[in-house]
Amino acid sequence: MSEQYKSREERRKQLQSKGKKSKQKKPRGLVKKIFLSLVVLGIIGLLAGVGTFAYFVKDAPKLDPKLLKDPIPSKILDKNDKLITEVGAVNREYVNYKDIPKILEDAVLATEDYRFYKHHGIDPIRLGGAVLANFQHGFGAEGGSTITQQVVKNAFLTQEKTLKRKVQEAWLAYQLEQQYTKHQIFEMYVNKVYVSENSHGLATAAEIYYGKELKDLTLAEAAQIAGMPQSPNTYNPFNHSDFAEKRRNIVLSLMYKHGYISKQQMEEAEKVSVAKDVLPPEKRKVNDNNTYDSFVDAVIDEVKDTTDFDIFTDGLTIYTTLDKDAQLHVNEILNTKDSDIIPYPDDKLQAGIVLLDTKTGEIRAIGGGRNQQVQRGFNYAIDTRRQPGSTIKPVLDYGPAIEYLNWGTYEMINDKPITYSSGKKFGNWDQKYKGPMTIRTALQLSRNSPAVQALQQVGLDKAKDFAVNLGIPLKEIYESYAIGGFETGVSPLQMAGAYAAFGNSGFYTKPHSVKKIKLRDGTMIDTAPKPKVVMKDSTAFMVTDMLKSVLISPGTGTRAKVPGLPIAGKTGTTNYTDQEMAEWNINSSSVPDAWFTGYTTNYTASIWTGYESRKTPITAEGSNQRIAQLLFKNIMAYVSKDIDTPDFKMPNSVQKVRIEKGTMPPVLASQYTPSSQVSIEYAVKGHAPKRVSEKYNKLSAPVNVVAKYDNTSGNVVVSWDYNNAANKDIQFDVTVDGTHSNHSVQSGNSLTFKANPGENYTISIFAFSGSNKSDVVHTSIDIPQNEGQTDQGTGTTPGTGTENNNGTGNGTGTENGNGNGNGTNTENGNGTGNGTGTENGNGTGNGSNTGNTGNTGNTGNTGNTGNTGNTGNTGNTGNTGNSNQGGTTPPVTTPVTPPTNQSTGNRGGTNSQ
Repeated sequence: MSEQYKSREERRKQLQSKGKKSKQKKPRGLVKKIFLSLVVLGIIGLLAGVGTFAYFVKDAPKLDPKLLKDPIPSKILDKNDKLITEVGAVNREYVNYKDIPKILEDAVLATEDYRFYKHHGIDPIRLGGAVLANFQHGFGAEGGSTITQQVVKNAFLTQEKTLKRKVQEAWLAYQLEQQYTKHQIFEMYVNKVYVSENSHGLATAAEIYYGKELKDLTLAEAAQIAGMPQSPNTYNPFNHSDFAEKRRNIVLSLMYKHGYISKQQMEEAEKVSVAKDVLPPEKRKVNDNNTYDSFVDAVIDEVKDTTDFDIFTDGLTIYTTLDKDAQLHVNEILNTKDSDIIPYPDDKLQAGIVLLDTKTGEIRAIGGGRNQQVQRGFNYAIDTRRQPGSTIKPVLDYGPAIEYLNWGTYEMINDKPITYSSGKKFGNWDQKYKGPMTIRTALQLSRNSPAVQALQQVGLDKAKDFAVNLGIPLKEIYESYAIGGFETGVSPLQMAGAYAAFGNSGFYTKPHSVKKIKLRDGTMIDTAPKPKVVMKDSTAFMVTDMLKSVLISPGTGTRAKVPGLPIAGKTGTTNYTDQEMAEWNINSSSVPDAWFTGYTTNYTASIWTGYESRKTPITAEGSNQRIAQLLFKNIMAYVSKDIDTPDFKMPNSVQKVRIEKGTMPPVLASQYTPSSQVSIEYAVKGHAPKRVSEKYNKLSAPVNVVAKYDNTSGNVVVSWDYNNAANKDIQFDVTVDGTHSNHSVQSGNSLTFKANPGENYTISIFAFSGSNKSDVVHTSIDIPQNEGQTDQGTGTTPGTGTENNNGTGNGTGTENGNGNGNGTNTENGNGTGNGTGTENGNGTGNGSNTGNTGNTGNTGNTGNTGNTGNTGNTGNTGNTGNSNQGGTTPPVTTPVTPPTNQSTGNRGGTNSQ
């Protein structure tokens, strides 16, 4: 065989051999293809899964640490550090991991995730069991969520059972485990889970259901609480104690199964009755937020305005200024139906009340309104902005005038018609004007014209600055603001703060409800505002003293007076415009707002009354427009009943002055000014009036007063010296005090009068001119007896009168009238033949008695002879009873000339005066 053939044959065989081999390898190529196909499909599936996973997680929320932070309610404490309420989105008592007892942690782990400390957020074993259950019983039949996943779900996701949510949950759980420790995650779970009763967190559940802290829970109690998150409302021990007990026993069995407790512990805990173990109804926590809602409103606003904290989520402990007793009383008095206490005209009249501590500015109570049904609705104490009326006058008018112009409380202003600088007219509330008056009186009577004049004299800018420093938020000012005509009104809270500064010697402390705040980590932050000086203490005291007059008649605030309490305050009402009255058909006597703001050294209260809409007026009927005063009186009396309330103390910068009333400009009263014409007022030291009134100056007294008796005429002549040239209007008041007392006014420097023998006379003289007078000077004189006058009888045994000196013709004396000598008294009984008249005379010198007709009744005592006509001196009946006992001849007496128009003619009688 040729080499060529051989080679061909070999090549053929070789090709055949290759063909056989190829046919033998064909099955292996199929497997390979199938495998490769599966790999491809796997890769595609994987890619699809990854894509689906990526698609699901692309919308997953970010793992925001802020969302992991639990919204913890804040505790609000009263001024005695007692809890009054909690505020926040949820009721949650937060607990740190280190404070979670081991028994509760074991109960949670056994129930929710016993492999918690072994996985990384997703537990494949638990997940596998859940998947199997879902295939067997349908998707969502059982969850495979770990504690980490539950935290993620509660913080970031909804509760729906979907594949997308489960994918997102797994993804976020893995991320969470990378960023936080197991203990931090467990702490999140314990504080986030819902436990019914609108509450979150296992520590909250312990407080609600057992009244305990976590550390004090028993095994049975810890197991019951740990089992609640699966279905909180179903396992609520208050409402479903039987279900709660069954669920608790399952938790106990799981704890035993996973080795956390012994069988004996399990069995003993299972014997405890849940129904008997939880708090009885009377000891359960009651939500009484409504009682303090008005005050809590102020707390919420203050925390928001003064800090960066969120009161609803940050778990703050807030130490407030609330006086619970005062707050309860304010609530009660606002909603009373007893008209004998507060005669509210109807249920719709509203009121806003703020009660402050005068010294500190701390809010003690807030009345946000009457008959409010909506929790935390409109608060009339802090939210309202109504015109202040005349309550603004101390703040904007008289306070600045004293501060900047050094006015005294006696400063005079003419209550007269004026206009604003713009030319616009306004008037007093009664459309009357009372003329010049002090600013004290103007404030007491709430006169508008003087208030506007005070503002005009101070200047708008200074007045505005003064008010702003007192917390009144003025952005602009017009002269109409002097009487409360604000474009944007004020709140009772702002008015109370301003008035408290007057009561606190010029120190203003912004009204506040929060003293300090404690953070969750124990950090304490002092939030109370600091006091600041906003006026001189002289201004504060003098405004206060004027405001005290408002509560004294005829002041406008007498109904706010509390007996025994030194109170300063001011009323205020606002008006409707003519257009409003016409449009809304409102009577001119009605008002939209009525205020009273006042204070003691302890408390300050500002009260506004009115209706929700200005279109509803406060009528003038009854006490409708005085409700604010009555509320003030009631509240101030209540809070002051058990404490000492000292009066306001005058500072050294003020001096007390005696001002003579009605002087314009004011002058000091002199020492001679009558007390009825003196007003006690106050001045800034160094700025009191210098001039002393001379209106009532004391005159010099008469000197060298001498009284001499002229035996011949029987007259006493009184003379004195006086420098009349200094005052030509000088007159003298002379009083002669004797048996025949008399009084006269003399222009000259002497006086003559008839004297009775044997009498003693005291003469009193003082000089006067108008209302001025001098001291009184005195002198006296004894008149000697006439010769022959002996033994003045009693008249009981009268003689016949035949020897009656110069009494010839006096008959028997049976009709012996005392009219002898009474001038032209021709009707003196039987006196027509009474001697010659030389002694008895016709009253020579008694000329002033002309017309005294017979001294009615001077009929003479029978037998009283010798009465020679000493008549005419008032009450002195001519030596009545001087008879000639036994016929003895009596002496002759000389009548004393009486002063002009003084004698009335006196009826004779035995021993009469």
